[in-house]
Amino acid sequence: MAWPVRLVPAGGGPLFQRIARAVIDDIRRGRLVADQRLPGSRALAAELGVHRNTVLAALAELEAQGWIVTRPARGTFVAPTLPEVRPAVRPASGRDRWAAGAGDRPGFALPAWQPPGPPPAAGVARGHLLLSAGVPDPRLFPVDALARAWRRVVRRDGRRLLTYEAPEGHPALRAALAAMLRAIRGMAVAADDLLITRGSQMALDLVARGLLAPGERVAVEALGYRPAWDALRLAGAELVPIAVDGGGLDVAALARVAARRTVRAVYLTSHHQYPTTVTLGASRRLALLELARRHRWIVIEDDYDHEFHYEGRPVAPLAAADDGGNVVYVGTLSKILAPGLRLGFLAAAPPVVARLAALRAAMDRQGDRPMEAAVAELIEDGELERHVRRMRTTYLARRDALVHHLRARLAGELTFDVPRGGISVWAQVAPGLDVDAWLAASAAHGVHVSPGRRYTFTGDDPRALRLVFAPLTPAELDRATAVLAATRPRRRR
Repeated sequence: MAWPVRLVPAGGGPLFQRIARAVIDDIRRGRLVADQRLPGSRALAAELGVHRNTVLAALAELEAQGWIVTRPARGTFVAPTLPEVRPAVRPASGRDRWAAGAGDRPGFALPAWQPPGPPPAAGVARGHLLLSAGVPDPRLFPVDALARAWRRVVRRDGRRLLTYEAPEGHPALRAALAAMLRAIRGMAVAADDLLITRGSQMALDLVARGLLAPGERVAVEALGYRPAWDALRLAGAELVPIAVDGGGLDVAALARVAARRTVRAVYLTSHHQYPTTVTLGASRRLALLELARRHRWIVIEDDYDHEFHYEGRPVAPLAAADDGGNVVYVGTLSKILAPGLRLGFLAAAPPVVARLAALRAAMDRQGDRPMEAAVAELIEDGELERHVRRMRTTYLARRDALVHHLRARLAGELTFDVPRGGISVWAQVAPGLDVDAWLAASAAHGVHVSPGRRYTFTGDDPRALRLVFAPLTPAELDRATAVLAATRPRRRR
């Protein structure tokens, strides 16, 4: 499993010392835990683009200080007993964490609280090709692997799995997800920081109901994810749209709004903005986290398809750099596996997890324990990671196929940037084309596309289309774009 090291800025001493300090920082933050195996020196040197001797010098420095140990024929590990660690490292239990200090508290006040549309279709439906379906291709799901894992866990632990348990989710899945988030997404989380939910939509609903009071304002992306807006509105929130551009959410515009009006929370899709797929830039990320600390905002970060990034390395979530405890991180396994599994999660400070788990118990008691245990096995034995690698390769090929056909057949009608990640292309429609007439004609021929107005806060027409490539094969994308080209209307002059 990859472990992307983050070096301290240049000029901070010799390179081997900077590598050593980066490792120490990850241990202190809890991203690397006691007895965790580290990558080999060759792998780490290749990852960082440095000479292996530089990495060996860094490892020698770390071992001399007591941060790591080398075990013959086994590898290098984080030491089981660490040197004195600053208080930011989280104790094991949620109760101790809450007492440990502000670093484990949410960066916002918890309000007084008492527990108290149609799903998308697959890409191909009855002969129709759905460029509008924001889902993975269910035909690629590892059914046999999941079936074997499900049978194993039920045979082994059936009596315990088939009764009532804690609402936070199966412990094995929470632990496996925490390890994945630490290793892949750079987040300093433990199992106690996670709540397993029935899809990310339940996580968003729990956050809205459990952390917001009616009438409080929530800033949202003016071009964004309507089901999240619905969850926030149902909780009584007043939504404030903030512009989105080529750099993601306009954080400067958000700051101007906050100077005039009290804002309680911010909801955004920072990695692959929905639906444009652009990534929130580094300066905006820092500015947003600083605003959140200053105003004690809740930052609801929806990282719905982190794994599908095709060029360069994916950007770490806001939650990975959140020192103030402001970010509530929402994720899903629906895009990795299949939406029908209904498996999502949220990561937050333990008091937040406890509150939302109590609310979840009041509405749903618990999730599907056997399925959670089975998916935990898929993560632990590496099957999920292998599946993600296969899907990333497959979806990259499908992205390239869609881009090729759009450029070949519709270059005069659609303009777009090739997305670096995600599962769709956001394309602008040329002036003079009747978008509604075009989409109606293509739908009559079995090809369905989402108009851009579906994603605007006001319902205005941005003259754009969202074209989802993930659930369709290259051959199906060829047929779909051929229909779009054949049904395009003539331009008005």
